[in-house]
Amino acid sequence: MTDSHAHLDACDEPADVLVSRARAAGVERIVTIGTGIDSCYRALAIAEAHEGVVAALGIDPHQASSPEAARVAELSALLDHPKAVAVGETGLDGFHTFASMPDQRRLFDAQLELADQRGLPVVIHSREADDETRVALSPFRGTVILHCFSSPGLLECALERDYYVSYAGNVTFSKAGDLRATVARIPANRLLAETDSPYLAPQPLRGRRNEPANVVHTLAALARERGDDVDALAATIDENARVAFGLA
Repeated sequence: MTDSHAHLDACDEPADVLVSRARAAGVERIVTIGTGIDSCYRALAIAEAHEGVVAALGIDPHQASSPEAARVAELSALLDHPKAVAVGETGLDGFHTFASMPDQRRLFDAQLELADQRGLPVVIHSREADDETRVALSPFRGTVILHCFSSPGLLECALERDYYVSYAGNVTFSKAGDLRATVARIPANRLLAETDSPYLAPQPLRGRRNEPANVVHTLAALARERGDDVDALAATIDENARVAFGLA
């Protein structure tokens, strides 16, 4: 099983403890996420230290109106690392007000250009910005991974453009019926699962700090919605992650 999105550098416990527990739960691969340059350095250090851990590197939209947005050239250099497998997370956020939308769009476009130049997949953060995200991604022809999918309004776009759709623990929440209704519509070869650790612990563990081992709860919820065997779906999602991120 693969956890396609975890912030190991933001977790309370050391990465080696979290990776060990993940492996005991059957999670063999983890994509740890950099959300700014310093975070990217930490993500790469964690990936270097652990077999089965790789890194996606980006500057998140919350920092688009800060000096961090001027560090795209540094991000580009970090993407040369052999354990860097994607650009992101990057994208647009209309819910929080940490950065203006024009600043977010400029930073997003710069990272999409990096992904295009390097032939890397892009990991997308989109919250209350469906239309803006759809427009921004329109010219991009590379692999798109919609992280922590929570926008049913982007479903038709994702299906039409053959995007990967990654579900996190929020799909297990009791009030997430509309989100769960999208699960069965995702083609089997475009489905991913993640924890977004240390955030969004799944329903059985809600209120606690999340970790990669808990992706099994999201997997179980996805299998129920699709009427799939859990083990078979785990194998499918693992293969999808391998293809999406170009893993060995």
